[in-house]
Formats: sequence, C-alpha cells, structure tokens
Amino acid sequence: MDIQSPSLNAAFAALSDPTRRAILARLSLGEATVSELAQPFALSQPAVSKHLKVLETAGLIETSRDAQRRPRRLNADRMKDVADWIEPFRMLWEHRFDNLDRHLTARRLEEK
Repeated sequence: MDIQSPSLNAAFAALSDPTRRAILARLSLGEATVSELAQPFALSQPAVSKHLKVLETAGLIETSRDAQRRPRRLNADRMKDVADWIEPFRMLWEHRFDNLDRHLTARRLEEK
C-alpha cells in the first residue's frame, strides 16, 4: 500500500484515538450495536456514533441492517491493509531485538 494512500492516512487517523481503538477491540469479538458499544464508556450514544462514523469513513468498520438493529462489524480487508503496511516494521524491530539479545548473551559469556 502506498505511503501517500488516502485510505491508509484515514485508517491511521482513526486509530490515533484510544476510544476508537477500544471500539475496534470490542468489535473483534463480534458485531455490536451503538448502545452495546457505548456501555463501557462514559460517553453518550451520539459521541460513540461520531467515533463510529470516523471508523466507518476510514473503512475499518461496516454497518449492516438487521430489522431495527444496525450492528457494526470489523472490515477485515481494511484491517489487513493496515497490518500489511506495519508488518515490515515489526519484522525489522524483531530482527534488531534478536541481534541485541545475541550481543548481550555473548557479552555475558565473555564476562564469565
């Protein structure tokens, strides 16, 4: 995914807020309505709805319709796009930490 991608920028902007990250964590367990998502927060339903709008605009969640209910759920494809963009950085730091661990282990053995 291109570093200048508007969808990637929107996703990271949406992820910058801890309440939105908590909402995504809740939705990772399964779909939920606005009132269900508002329960653990000291926020009104309209405030939670604003957070949901940001997440939906970023493509991180989707809304479905089930009679009177409008449950939200994660958009796995967009979440994968974000994870795919982050993955090379995770691999880089994991490699660096492995190198540091080997270096420190060698130093400890030299000191004995």
